[in-house]
Amino acid sequence: MTFLNKLETLMRKKNIENINQLSKETGIPYTTIDGFYKKGTENIKLSTLKKLAEYFNCSLDFLVDDKITEEKQEVYTIAAHHDGDEWTEDELEDIENFKKYVLNKRKSKKIN
Repeated sequence: MTFLNKLETLMRKKNIENINQLSKETGIPYTTIDGFYKKGTENIKLSTLKKLAEYFNCSLDFLVDDKITEEKQEVYTIAAHHDGDEWTEDELEDIENFKKYVLNKRKSKKIN
């Protein structure tokens, strides 16, 4: 998933309709965001990436690494709270499944 694909997905999740709105909410100049589409994304400033990561509550790695998908980003974020531990793919899957269980439990409490 490319940077622009991720940006558009994150915008949809926050109900941001266009780059003008994204510019206003992040403080990133419209011309900078528009330039991603017209000139490419190879020379994005770190300060711009930091603003986007903070605004969308995601890591810089997620934004810039095409190999990291949303699902993996969520698992990495959870696993990051266990400093110093190495996790196998099976353990990361267990962590993700537990996260889903807790979220479903939260949703069922809201319904009741």
